[in-house]
Amino acid sequence: MQVLLIKDVKGLGKAGEVKEVKDGYGKNFLVGKGFAKVATNEVLKKHASNERKKAEDEAKEIEELKALAQKLDKLKVTVTKKLGSSGSLFGAVTKDEIVQALQEQHNIEIDKKHINHKETIKATGSYDLDFKLGHAMHATIHLEVIGE
Repeated sequence: MQVLLIKDVKGLGKAGEVKEVKDGYGKNFLVGKGFAKVATNEVLKKHASNERKKAEDEAKEIEELKALAQKLDKLKVTVTKKLGSSGSLFGAVTKDEIVQALQEQHNIEIDKKHINHKETIKATGSYDLDFKLGHAMHATIHLEVIGE
């Protein structure tokens, strides 16, 4: 009997593969537990259609991310913070403040989890921040920190 694996099965194969198995194992375990479906023409066509749709959606998402990365590479964002008595910043510039400034100044909404900057920003000046957008795409924005 042929089955289409829905989930990864240890020792048998990965999700999306069509495997030849014994009838009892296929019906009672794989299909019964929801690890696979019987590989009929209808099931295989539906699976192929879903895979094509997934690939199209991913290609569309990659194109959108490329456009966003090109847009971000050209941007300059300014954050204004209070200065302490010694002339240094009162606190550090947070990722929330960077995302808020990006939203206010350029109307671009990005999740703060995409900022890939490990060091804290505790002084005025210029910084280049790396944004990790997904699908192995990165963008760099120029951040200017100004004291008030």
